[in-house]
Amino acid sequence: MGELKVTCDPEDVGLDSARLRRIDAHFAPYVDDGRLPGWLALVSRRGEIAHLSAYGSRDVASGAPVEPDTLFRIYSMSKPITSVAVMMLYEEGLLELTDPVSRHLPAFADVRVYEKGPTFSPVTRPAAEPVRVWHLLTHTSGLVYGFQHVSVVDELYRRAGFDRGAPRGMSLAEAVDRWAELPLLFEPGTQWNYSVATDVLGRLVEVVSGRPLDEFLSERIFRPLGMDDTGFWIDGERAGRMATLYSADRHRRAVPMDTRGAELRRPSFLSGGGGLISTAGDYHRFTQMLLRGGELDGVRLLGPRTVAYMTRNHLPGGADLEEFGRPVFAEVPYAGVGFGLGFAVVRDAARHRTLSSAGEFSWGGAASTAFWVDPAEELTVVFMTQLLPSDTHPIRSRLRQLVYQALL
Repeated sequence: MGELKVTCDPEDVGLDSARLRRIDAHFAPYVDDGRLPGWLALVSRRGEIAHLSAYGSRDVASGAPVEPDTLFRIYSMSKPITSVAVMMLYEEGLLELTDPVSRHLPAFADVRVYEKGPTFSPVTRPAAEPVRVWHLLTHTSGLVYGFQHVSVVDELYRRAGFDRGAPRGMSLAEAVDRWAELPLLFEPGTQWNYSVATDVLGRLVEVVSGRPLDEFLSERIFRPLGMDDTGFWIDGERAGRMATLYSADRHRRAVPMDTRGAELRRPSFLSGGGGLISTAGDYHRFTQMLLRGGELDGVRLLGPRTVAYMTRNHLPGGADLEEFGRPVFAEVPYAGVGFGLGFAVVRDAARHRTLSSAGEFSWGGAASTAFWVDPAEELTVVFMTQLLPSDTHPIRSRLRQLVYQALL
């Protein structure tokens, strides 16, 4: 949808341009000393891009710079997109949030809950409550991720081949059926735990819509919003724009990873929870749609009441993640933050201990990418880089400090 560029003077939308430059001054040393390969930061207010900066390389070895059209693996920033897809089907009356997932995915008809015992002989019992669509959207289903290394259940996932993805050649449908056979960590609705739930939602989208997930997202979200560079893989013509993926060594320095060209072919496992590739410009358009209550440039994906409903705290009793959740990520402040339908939601900015607004909603990706939308300040922020894992450096909290101190 055209070149990504600054569209206003920051002061015209209530931002201090000198203070915005503190973002660049803070994050440039991350590249200079090898902590990050490169990064891009975008700050928008009142629908105008007030700050856009990039520093470092999308590929350190070649020296190719991070540019406005650089392609990034956004990992779990895929989750809000898949959640929007589910709510589009909800608005069409094709499902209800209270639906047992088994109504659409029969493998979930007889799920069991882990009680005790080791991985080679776990003791389980039938779940008293069915896994419902609402549980998947809020990460209260009892499902887990294999990479968490905190419970017998996630070890069972790893033993079944699910660590940071699915076994080679396994389809989304096959993976979902296998997860349904593994025990839940807890009774649905009783706790919050980050999990493969959004991948299950991706399969739900396929079954309810009758379309493969990649086709549904492309036809119903990406094309209408002009997100022309977003998808589960890229063609050869765009390969030169793809950022190299890096991991942190024991000194927290970025070292390149060999993805063996996986981004150049359609994956057998279409991960709605973590499989998308995108650009800062494309994701900016997605955040603008959310900020505007489901509409952008005359294209409406959701009604404004639906977006407002998705971005309120849905944890029982108004609890926050510190009270109700099982913390997974050290870089996420759980106090004062609840969870909606696909987004973390700030409910108490003081308890959050980070500059923010009540009602701000957000999420991030495993390679240290991040975004948030602040309706109270008419503010959206997108940060792109490619470093695993996301808690290597305090990027997200520092970015919030630097953005909010620039508001006039």
